[in-house]
Amino acid sequence: MNSIVTFPNRIPTTEFEERRFKVYTDRQLDKIEVIQNLPEETLFEMKVVASVLPFRVNEYVINELINWDKVPNDPIYQLVFPQKGMLKDEHYERMAQLHRDGADKKEIQAVAKEIRDELNPHPAGQMEMNMPELDGEVLDGVQHKYRETVLFFPAQGQTCHSYCTFCFRWAQFVGDKDLKMASTEAEKLHGYLQEHTEVTDLLVTGGDPMVMKTKNLVQYLEPLLEPEFDHIQTIRIGTKALTFWPYRFVTDKDADELIDLFARLVDAGKHVAIMAHYNHWQEITTEIAEEAIRRIRATGAEIRAQGPLIKHVNDDAEAWAKLWKKEVQLGIIPYYMFVERDTGAKNYFEIPLAEAYEIYREAIKKVSGLARTARGPSMSAGPGKVEIQGITEINGEKVFVLRFLQGRNPDWVQRPFFAKYSDTATWLHELEPALGEDKFFFEDEYEQMKKGNG
Repeated sequence: MNSIVTFPNRIPTTEFEERRFKVYTDRQLDKIEVIQNLPEETLFEMKVVASVLPFRVNEYVINELINWDKVPNDPIYQLVFPQKGMLKDEHYERMAQLHRDGADKKEIQAVAKEIRDELNPHPAGQMEMNMPELDGEVLDGVQHKYRETVLFFPAQGQTCHSYCTFCFRWAQFVGDKDLKMASTEAEKLHGYLQEHTEVTDLLVTGGDPMVMKTKNLVQYLEPLLEPEFDHIQTIRIGTKALTFWPYRFVTDKDADELIDLFARLVDAGKHVAIMAHYNHWQEITTEIAEEAIRRIRATGAEIRAQGPLIKHVNDDAEAWAKLWKKEVQLGIIPYYMFVERDTGAKNYFEIPLAEAYEIYREAIKKVSGLARTARGPSMSAGPGKVEIQGITEINGEKVFVLRFLQGRNPDWVQRPFFAKYSDTATWLHELEPALGEDKFFFEDEYEQMKKGNG
């Protein structure tokens, strides 16, 4: 069935056929026809890894985004399908043996939980330090790490159209209630925002809020148009749907309602920012992906693009430059290049900070000023977002030049500091202070913050 949708004073959409959403999880690996041509050992490895880390992929990604002639090196294949190297050797062998022995589901799940607990499921103190309170009670599904920004995890949005293999929020998707952050309580969210007028930005995140029905999103966002929420200037929505299911914005049954919601928020004076997660230029090569982008922008909402630098997917300056150029062409603002977080399958995806900086620098050199809005490489670490600004020598010592782009204490922001150069370090805690310092300038205060939340 074909349909054309328009709204008053908006650009009319191109005609696209409505498409049924069909998804596969670890229980349906044998139903994905195209992978049955892969070696039997590869299929076994997928099964083993998917017993520990979440796996979910849909037909659009399989048929439209992956170049199967380039598998296993295709970046989108690496982005969504389990790979043996995602588990440490000892973890892989332990789980593989259970499968070889025909262990029952209960035993496999028990071992999977033990392995997951070793994978730092909640990095950067997100469960210990970011949980706010209202009327003396901790608010489930809400995080408040930085003064101006509150994160909200709506329960209806705690899955995705497909899962990224590197995802730092993988713990949301493994079925363990103790690891999950989620809320259905709009009233408590709104009550907290009313009390905290220093908050200017609400980030609705997940999972992916775009898996929700529009009516659910409306209950959280529409009340923010009332005068008591005038301090909430920006509504951000973190999503991978522009890659994994762009039909959400074009032909899904409530796509028009969603686009209309964006338009109403913008027309009421809110800044609506779609925080799109892109990892490779292949993700925006389809007509439906471009149409989704065009429809969102026609509402007055902006799209900002962010994603981590990850081995096997985009550890190449040319790939980043091509991505940023394409984003600018489509009216998207390049926003962040992150460093792979210290959680989950980091051993497979992480890249040394020194190499990350060189990839970023080489990529930035290849693009115009409009694409140089991309900040990075940035680590979303416990104290805040730390950017590698450069590598240089000071008094004969080779150092990383670092700064906070965002910090638990706003006074830390933009203050340069220095770490000893390392060609192996992949995260902030692996760096040492340079120039004779015993500690980084923020360490004592940060330790006090942690104790205060202990």
